[in-house]
Order: sequence, then structure tokens, then C-alpha cells
Amino acid sequence: MGREDYNKALKAGKKDYQMRLLRGEKPTLEVLDDIMPPKGAYYEQPLGIVQIPAEQIVGTKTVGRSNSFAGNFMPILQEGSEFASKWSNLSTSHVEEGIRDPIKAYEYMNKFYVEEGNKRVSVMKYFEVVSIPGNVVRIVPKRTEDKENKIYYEFMSFYQKAPINYIWFSQEGSFAKLQEAVGKGPDDVWTEEDLLDFSAVYTRFSAEYKAKGGGKLKITPGDAFLAFITLYGYEAIEEKTTNEIKELIAKSWEEFALLGEDKEIDLKMKPNEEKKPLLSILLPLGSAKSKLKIAFIYGKTPGTSAWTYAHELGRLYLEQTFPDEVTTVYYENVTQENIEERLQDAVNTGCNLIFTTTPAFVQASVKAAIANPDVRIMNCSLNTSHRYIRTYYTRMHEAKFLMGAIAGAMAENNRMVYIEDYPLYGNIANINAFALGAKMINPRAEVYLEWSSKKGTDIDERIRETGASCVSGKDMVIPEEASRFFGIYHMDGDSPRNLAMPLCHWGKFYERLIRTIMEGKWKYDDDSSKMKAINYWWGMSAGVIDVICSKNLPIGTKRLIELLKTTISSEAFNPFSGILYSQTGIVVDDPGRSLSPEEIMTMDWLAENVIGSIPKMEELKEQAEPVIKQQGVKNTAATNE
Repeated sequence: MGREDYNKALKAGKKDYQMRLLRGEKPTLEVLDDIMPPKGAYYEQPLGIVQIPAEQIVGTKTVGRSNSFAGNFMPILQEGSEFASKWSNLSTSHVEEGIRDPIKAYEYMNKFYVEEGNKRVSVMKYFEVVSIPGNVVRIVPKRTEDKENKIYYEFMSFYQKAPINYIWFSQEGSFAKLQEAVGKGPDDVWTEEDLLDFSAVYTRFSAEYKAKGGGKLKITPGDAFLAFITLYGYEAIEEKTTNEIKELIAKSWEEFALLGEDKEIDLKMKPNEEKKPLLSILLPLGSAKSKLKIAFIYGKTPGTSAWTYAHELGRLYLEQTFPDEVTTVYYENVTQENIEERLQDAVNTGCNLIFTTTPAFVQASVKAAIANPDVRIMNCSLNTSHRYIRTYYTRMHEAKFLMGAIAGAMAENNRMVYIEDYPLYGNIANINAFALGAKMINPRAEVYLEWSSKKGTDIDERIRETGASCVSGKDMVIPEEASRFFGIYHMDGDSPRNLAMPLCHWGKFYERLIRTIMEGKWKYDDDSSKMKAINYWWGMSAGVIDVICSKNLPIGTKRLIELLKTTISSEAFNPFSGILYSQTGIVVDDPGRSLSPEEIMTMDWLAENVIGSIPKMEELKEQAEPVIKQQGVKNTAATNE
């Protein structure tokens, strides 16, 4: 039996050896001594007896035995050799008694290199043993700015709480996300039961994922697993059968594939105006005769939220614009607890297009889209990458630049207050655009940044303390607040004098999206040859963003704003162009350069004339958490107090 097994293993070894040669790779085992950091750049950390995942044993500590094995640890020495005889005896022993003696190995960057027990590893890999006991010493390199090094240090921090070595990620921050996804606090230590439960869930997932062809994707099984439990919930996956997991993996496959793409988001900066032949639009849901039933899902009510009110006006605009082609329904005060139920209700009542109007609902939107492939689902969020839904947002920073210019012109003491709710991607660009617009008109302009979602903040008191004469408040008034504290207003004592307001015309935005469906252009936005998520990010050039000036604004300032509006709408001017300074130094030093859309979307710094900082999660009120987790700025800019 042992000799027969050796011949089979030898055949597998020679095949692997030849394949690696053809690919220009080293055909034998990796040698740790060849890749170790130089002396003084690492230290050793004994881990004791560890269950080593067999697939993560990739080589030997020294060069001595490396040439006896192919890169897959199968033997390549001839059958009559002493090596073959020892291997065969070990094989027989494994079948009859099992190999119990632990090997000796080194772990470096979560890969293992054998010092003693190479033949035992070879035999157990031949018999497809999942894990091998070993006395392990970890090689810990010095910290560097290298991405793999950062991930490794995150792994070691995670390992102290959960000694799991069989999952790995390709992106920074993933181990912390895994800790959160399984319901643990940042410093919670896993129990033995936690570890056993996780092993069972991950083993079932990874087996089905690999069977589906996960090895061909540009991500690790850990990357896919984290996305999977983030979408469906760890506890829910624990309860599912293997067949149910297999089915969900198949349905979620494009989400996994998208994780491996370098450029994940296909930004649509303006509506698709491409003309299509008549026959190309005669498709289901592709002609004006098709009836669309559209659901709008709101996180608050139109009467209590300016954001929700703006979208509700958009819904009403749609009904007026398409009285015969469109019917709409809406759900208000939807929460994280009932969003999935509301989405399913919308599907059950025949809605074939659903708009979820807050980033907090993006995961539920993806989940519903996977379960209902015939329903189009769109989520209002920025910098969100998902394949099964499309996302949409406005370039509000274009309007905020104009608002800043107005404030710069009207602030007699050079001071103005900017009130923002949440530190989200997109909102940071709005703040900076406002500050740049103010500085363009008034080089001495200072923008005091205040966060309405910050714990213990009294905005009115802060305005009095700064002595600011101009304030940028809510974008618009809402029905249940008969307030004039919106847009840009000038403080005359305790009374506001409104100067201008930014307008986000969601009705026009929705109208143009609906027309892409009715005219059969929806599918042409998606290039099937590229694996990208689609995000509609429209601005003044699409007619969905504007600034409304009041009669209180001087005529000269109005003319200036109209001129700036024209240059931005025609794309002759980008508010984020030229030399740019943040609170901590220069951001762009080329006067001829403009920030790219991606740089604007992911902005995490504040302009030099902003007085304030980007708050951390723990500084914010509880209701901010869902949206911050989904779309909150990950880094914090330096404080400029």
C-alpha cells in the first residue's frame, strides 16, 4: 500500500514540477531562509502547539530538503531511493495508526515552513488532511508601510483574541470588520465554543466557494466570506444548511467577482443621451407602454426630515410627469430592523423599481436584489460598490461652492458657520467646496464647522461664540418646521435674513432615470465586458443641482453666481482645481490639475480655512451609527481649532 501511494504521489509531484517550470516558477518548495527579513529586522515569537492548516504549509525552513519535493509538497525522488522507502513507511503508518507527532515549523506572514517533519507533511497532504499539529515559532517582521505588512499586524492583533490562522484577507481593516461581523466588540476574546462555531461555518462556506470556482477570482476565500456574512448576517448563515449556503453563494457570485476589481465603480457623470434604434427599445419594461410601479423607501418622514422631504417632492414630481406610465408607493420611518420586510412588501405588491433613499439601507437593498433579480433596486449613496444594485447621488459640492462664494461676499467679519449632519463621503466634499468658494471671494474667509449629530453640541451657542455673520444651515425648510434657518442666511441679531439656498431637484433626477428604462437605455449603461458597479453621480450639467438666490442678495453678487453656475454647468470649471491646501499641508501643488471624481468622492481632509475637525464615531449620537458604518469617512482630518 505504501509503495503504491508513493508512486501516485510521485506522479502528482512530477506533474506539478513540470507545470511550474512551464509557468516560469520555482518548481520545488519555497525556502524560508531565502525570504527572511535581514537580521535585526524581525524577532521570533514561540506559539506552542498549533493546528496548522495543511494548505498554508508552503515550504521548508532551510534549503536542505526543499529539492526532494515539488512545490505542492509531493515527492520527486525516484521510487528505489531511501527517501521513497521512508515515505512509504510513513504512509502505511498513517493509514494504520495515524501520524500524531507534531512537526516543527516557522510561521511567517501566515504561511508555514517546516523545520522537522517534511515527509510527514508530504504524506498528510497526499491524504488530504485538513490540518497538521506543529510546534510553531512565528517570525515577526518590523512594522512598515507595506500593505501586506499592515494586514499581517492586523492579523496578529486579531489572533490574540481569536487564534484562527486559516482565514486571510487582501484588504486592510478586514480582521476588525470580521470581529464586528460576528458580533464581537473590538477587544472581546473568543470562547472555545465561538471558535468551534466559526470553524464550522467557515469550513462549509469555503468548501462550497472553492467548488464553485472561487480559486479563479482575484480575492481570498476570507474576502468572500466577510462580504457574505456582512450581507446576510453571521447568525443567519450559522442556521442555514449547506445546500442553502451553496445556493446563496451562486446568487451572490457577481458580488464576489467585483471585490477583486481594481476600479470597482463606473461613474456616470451625466445621463445617457445615446440614441438607440427603434427595435432596440421594444423590450420588456423598455417602452413607454410599459407600466412602472415604483416604491420609495424613506428612513424618516417628509414632515420631519429635509432629506426625506426632498425625495418625497421627487416622487410627487414623477407622478405628475408620468401620470399614465408610473404609479408610486412609499414607506416612511423604515428602520434597520424592518427594512427587509418593507422591501419584500414592495416586491410582493408588484413594484418593479425600488428606490432606497439612504446609504444605511444598501446591504438590505443588495440582499433583496439578489433574491429578486427581475426587480430593479437603486440605493441613494456615494462611493458604494455593489453589482446587483445601482447607486445614485448628486454632485452637491458644485452648489456648495456657489453658496460659499455668496457667504464670502456677505460675511462682513470674514467669519461664517457651516452646519453639517454626518461625516459621510460626499459631505466632506461639500464642506471643502463651500470653504473654497468663500476663500475665492474673500481670501480672509474662515469657515467654522459644526456637526448637528455630535453629542452635546448646541449649534446656536456655537454661532454666538464664533460671532459669525453668515451661516450655512439645512439645505431646505421642511413642512413641520416653520423656520427660516435654512440655506445661507445672514444673522441680523437673532433673526435670519435668507440669501440663497441650494436645490437638489430629485424629481428631475428620477425623471431622467425613469426615461432610461422607458427608452430602453438602462441596459446600455452596463458594459457586460467589465466587472464594475454603476453609480449615477449627476450635477449641474444634468440640471439636477441649482442655487436659488433671494431678493436680499445684491445684484452684483447674483450676476457673479450666475457666471460661476454657467462655467460649472458647461464643465469649464471644477471647484476642486488648482493648488489646494488642507489643514495639514498641501494637497495639490499643480495649478493646472483638477481632482478626479474618485478623489472628490473619497475626500477625507478639510480645507485650510475650515475651523473644526471630522468627528469620530464615538463622538456622534446613536442615530448616526447605521449610516456612518455604511458610508462614513474612515480617516479623520487634523483639528484646526
